[in-house]
Amino acid sequence: MTDTHAFAPGNYRFLPGVFQYSGGVVADPDYAIERVRFLRPLPLADGFRRIADHLATAGRPLTALCACELRSPAPFDEAGFGAFNRQYVDGLSRFGLYDGRTNPVARSNVCPEVGPPPAPSLHAFSYTIPVSPGAASFVVAGSAEAPEGRDSYGAHVVAGKDVSPRGIRAKARWVLAEMERRLAALGVGWADTTATQVYTVHDIHVLMSTELARRGAIRAGLSWHFCRPPVVGLEYEMDCRGVYLERVLPTARQATRGKIKKSEDARGGSFSRFLRKRNAGCRTACAVHRGE
Repeated sequence: MTDTHAFAPGNYRFLPGVFQYSGGVVADPDYAIERVRFLRPLPLADGFRRIADHLATAGRPLTALCACELRSPAPFDEAGFGAFNRQYVDGLSRFGLYDGRTNPVARSNVCPEVGPPPAPSLHAFSYTIPVSPGAASFVVAGSAEAPEGRDSYGAHVVAGKDVSPRGIRAKARWVLAEMERRLAALGVGWADTTATQVYTVHDIHVLMSTELARRGAIRAGLSWHFCRPPVVGLEYEMDCRGVYLERVLPTARQATRGKIKKSEDARGGSFSRFLRKRNAGCRTACAVHRGE
């Protein structure tokens, strides 16, 4: 892992990338990565607040955040993407994760073709926790079919605007090679992954056996999200991870319902007793009506 840099405040190492995200992260020895998905994406500001609350409850510092998965309303043009990225890293800087030069946090950002959020939102996040020694725990950031850090994405798109089966195959091959490069830099491979995700609106069935399965990229299955990459002109994106702890975080309303239920249980199930009493009354009334 000579290509990775240590991020001691978060207990992980990262693969340097562009200013808006790193190429991937791997937990330090005696730590693992836990992934949390919001039941519904939350606007960035709300999402960062929920992350901060969750980390505090877990007894982890803000700097333990190591990966974010975003959902945006529609692909950005180049200028819009740059503006959005500056807004996003401002949120990370408040967590002590971005110093104006280095960003250790991995990221995926895609745009649902159906039912997109009204504004850029947080879909999921990952953070480190202390554990007994075990298998490597890592997240590889998303990549579409253009190299990072160039003057623009559009000028370097693999296979250009070709979205024929041949064009999509060329795009997928490039992205798969980039995934493999990042995996190797983190000291892991496809055999270590627990999840692989593809983001495209184009048919990928032909790629299942010829590209994805052949490389071992979907040994743990494949999650195909009907989404577009975040920049106009990009058509195929992937990410992957080796994470053994995952959970879904309910919305604030559902969390409140859970608290109400616990409160009722603590009072001896008063609401349940009410329902039983009401149902007993209904049965008595029906019996009287029938002359029983």
